[in-house]
Amino acid sequence: MSNIKSLFRRKSITKLQTEAAAEGEHTLKRTLGSGSLLALGVGAIIGAGIFVRTASAAGNHAGPGVIWSYVIAGIGCAFAGLCYVEFAAMIPIAGSAYTYSYATMGELVAWFIGWDLILEYALGAATVAIAWSEYLNKLCEAFFGFTIPYALCHSPFQVSPVTGVHGLINLPAIFILAVLSLVLIRGTKESANINSFIVIVKVAIVLAFIGLGWKFINPINHAVIVPPNEGGDIFGWSGVFRGAGIVFFAYVGFDAVSTAAQEAKDPQKGMPIGILGSLAFCTVLYILFSYVLTGIANYRDFSNIGPGHEAAVAYAVSTYMPGYAWFSNLITLAILAGFSSVILVMLLGQSRVFFSMANDGLLPKVFSEVHPKFRTPAKASALLFLFVAVFAAFIPGDIVGDMTSIGTLFAFVLVSVGIIILRRTDPNISRPFRTPFVPLVPLLGVAVCVFMIYHLGWENWARLFGWLVIGFIVYFSYSIKRSKLR
Repeated sequence: MSNIKSLFRRKSITKLQTEAAAEGEHTLKRTLGSGSLLALGVGAIIGAGIFVRTASAAGNHAGPGVIWSYVIAGIGCAFAGLCYVEFAAMIPIAGSAYTYSYATMGELVAWFIGWDLILEYALGAATVAIAWSEYLNKLCEAFFGFTIPYALCHSPFQVSPVTGVHGLINLPAIFILAVLSLVLIRGTKESANINSFIVIVKVAIVLAFIGLGWKFINPINHAVIVPPNEGGDIFGWSGVFRGAGIVFFAYVGFDAVSTAAQEAKDPQKGMPIGILGSLAFCTVLYILFSYVLTGIANYRDFSNIGPGHEAAVAYAVSTYMPGYAWFSNLITLAILAGFSSVILVMLLGQSRVFFSMANDGLLPKVFSEVHPKFRTPAKASALLFLFVAVFAAFIPGDIVGDMTSIGTLFAFVLVSVGIIILRRTDPNISRPFRTPFVPLVPLLGVAVCVFMIYHLGWENWARLFGWLVIGFIVYFSYSIKRSKLR
């Protein structure tokens, strides 16, 4: 019985706060202000979700009802976001949901959530790298008159519907992952500055699309916002709910701000601004963007046999906005830059989770080693690149993207539950930010996230279960023997 209890031994909040306050050559450098944290959130959120998953969800499941899909997903994120802010302001340490679970539910649960976060950040980076590759092809075609051979920019599991050529490896995805991994190794402040510049560019492009596209909206396309159900989760409200699970990928990233808490100058002030500010700002943009996109083009254009996955926005502009072909090319260029910032934040988040897990002894020490000059987890970033590159090179984007969504939703559920537990176990601890209406808000967060998990389908449940089984084996064969807390 004692051995079972030890699996749920918790790290004390006081110990975590002491670790967060530590300074020295073996700790991460505090360089991020509130503006940089807000830009990190926006940089992570606006990317593959808005430019790729919107069209995919509209064409295959929700139709124009994808607008409601974004609302539902945004509500779930808002509940979870409030819980994240309380934790991040109180325990400003790298690790995000992993660290919070360690403090509330014990080591075994923390391990599983840390393992699960690989689905969110590492596979999220792979998904966006695949989308980056697709848009690079569009850019090469528009500006230089050629395309990258199909076999060299697609997974072996994909076949060209036009030529019948099989994919071999996605080289552009590997390239962008390598470049951004080197940027992260160089320094967090430098990475944040690059991200902030890219964020300004891509937000300007999204606003331009909304502004220019508004006058090209065809009212016929919005005559029925939720098309009749055609069976299963193809349209109707069941399609809207399935669409919520799919476009939820668009919100993956706001919680990555919490992984940078240990590098924030003033986390008590910066975390609420970075997490809630980026979430609110991007939700408004998403709703407006999806309304304009499904108003310009009929949702049927974005089905599997159409351009729903490769350069859907550029397609809508070039097809339904006469006289704006130049904007189609510009939006492709801006989307490439935007995807880059998403990948950057995802890789940053995953390396910081690995850093915390290795500090606790649950992963090899190499993941917690800090570069003596740059004060970044350089070796963790290099090893993470190799891991993510395998998925980006050889697995189709849809599969990786749905795994990312279900992994993130699972993390949100545990963070929401953690707030309820901590209010009972440590009611008097200082909380710079308090989640309102506990336990109502966390319970609503759990309910909405579980609801979206349900609508992602049994294939994704099976993948999540298989991934957690692998984590179970790793924990009991390696991590449990090396845990510093034990």
